Amino acid sequence: MLAATDPNRISFPKLGIELTVDSTAFTVFGFSVTWYGVLITVGMMLAMIYAFSRMRKFGLDSDRAIDGVIGGIIGGIIGARAYYVIFHWDSYAGDWKAIFNIRSGGLAIYGGIIGALLVGSIICKLRKVRLLPMFDLVSLGFLIGQCIGRWGNFMNHEAFGSNTDNIFGMTSGKISAWISANYPDGSVNPDLPVHPCFFYESMWCLLGFIILHIVSKKARKFDGQIFLMYVIWYGTGRFFIESLRTDSLYAGTLKASQIVAVISVSAALILLIIGFARTKRLGSDYQLYVNTEESKRLLAEADERNSKGSAKDDAEEESAPSILGDDAAERESMLIDIDIPNEKSADESADESAVVSAPEADAEESAEPKPEKTQEEINAEKDARIEALLNEIISKTKAESEAGQGTDKK
Repeated sequence: MLAATDPNRISFPKLGIELTVDSTAFTVFGFSVTWYGVLITVGMMLAMIYAFSRMRKFGLDSDRAIDGVIGGIIGGIIGARAYYVIFHWDSYAGDWKAIFNIRSGGLAIYGGIIGALLVGSIICKLRKVRLLPMFDLVSLGFLIGQCIGRWGNFMNHEAFGSNTDNIFGMTSGKISAWISANYPDGSVNPDLPVHPCFFYESMWCLLGFIILHIVSKKARKFDGQIFLMYVIWYGTGRFFIESLRTDSLYAGTLKASQIVAVISVSAALILLIIGFARTKRLGSDYQLYVNTEESKRLLAEADERNSKGSAKDDAEEESAPSILGDDAAERESMLIDIDIPNEKSADESADESAVVSAPEADAEESAEPKPEKTQEEINAEKDARIEALLNEIISKTKAESEAGQGTDKK
């Protein structure tokens, strides 16, 4: 099988697809940038774009919330790596350099979620950003990031499962080598296709985002609802997908992600039921944060700050020096004072001739008629005056510049 001999060759036999997938995207000054890192970054950027586009719909001031988002990203990366290293400690003990090398993989999603929520919550508290609506919004961002980030596992030939004969079964040289090294008993056949668990989870997150996006716009009853639904949705899918995987993280003899999934889904389900019951009991007395006076006041203050900032920028732009020099006002007024003949319509000329006094009319009749200037002659005079004035300005500027240079030499 070609995939078994070429480490970078990935094959989907039943789909008739074979791809050469190198984990390195490109190299800059000898530094390799991996597809894993690129896709994780793209996922985070798209998640941020989505979150900031809907910030006001959740009653949040983006100027305050951005600190929480940045803190959450940092906390998420640290948490994802720490979670992975803890459950692979035998591979990292004493090798501190390897612990901090995340370019080739080794990030656990559950650790990332936990780290992002912890650090983000602390910063949001300091910045006086309401947590529950913020959690609702970032949970939608999580789904975007996870959907795209899982394809980083594909580029690394990881996050796969046991043998399968379904249409999506995949194999590669790296996958076969890993199975041979870790399943010498033959319980997983390295020569047969395996479940593409990364693909299952990516599609699960995409479907979850579509559903929760619609719910957030049409049926959000209380703050925190979307976050709890996210925990339930993702945890349920992760529990079943994890049961297929052969490269899972273990806590003893149990798969760590399945343990976290059971605990988080159970807790979120209880809280979701309580939330709906409380909202129903309060009825019209309950308000989403976006509808509260506090939210409206903070958003109004943000609008005022932004308005003042724009006005300040406009004022600075108006006060910027002219390219014509210090005496620009004088030179600009010279341009304004150019006497350019006006073109008058036939009606205006008729009105003016109607009010000419009789003596003046007689004098005009006795005088020899002057030939009228054509429009081309008028335009030529206009161009000549402008050209003369510009030449005068250039000459004056050049003289001032030479005078200044002479002073500097002295």
